[in-house]
Amino acid sequence: MFGVVPTGVQLLGVSPGILDNQLAIMGHYHGHKTLSTQLLAMIRMMISNACKSQYCLNLNHSILESAGFTKEQVDAALSDPSTAPLEAKEKALLIFVLKACDTPHSTTQEEVDKLRALGWTDVDIFEAVAHGARAVGTNIIFDAFRVGI
Repeated sequence: MFGVVPTGVQLLGVSPGILDNQLAIMGHYHGHKTLSTQLLAMIRMMISNACKSQYCLNLNHSILESAGFTKEQVDAALSDPSTAPLEAKEKALLIFVLKACDTPHSTTQEEVDKLRALGWTDVDIFEAVAHGARAVGTNIIFDAFRVGI
């Protein structure tokens, strides 16, 4: 997909079972019918920024630029997620995912209900939060083993 085997994938290859799991998860999200590639990359990039994980931050920044966003748009979103160049529905889910991954005990049923009112299903909301949570874990692994550093 990238033309090379990314360093992070090389690290995960130390454990074939974990690599298989990660590839299956990536396959699940690739071409997701409701969660766009841009939304998912924005989630990963912003989670990586919050985790101070430069490797994943840079990778997802590049993915977003390749998807047609300008460097300025992506940088602005990093500073203020409410300016993310996404449709309002996606932006609302992005902001919820960031909150859930940063302060999970602060999320409310009212926030979930607002996402449902925008047209997101329970599966969409769950899978977006799961994607963000996995990004937190992946950043920890990559940083602990100095991937890209």
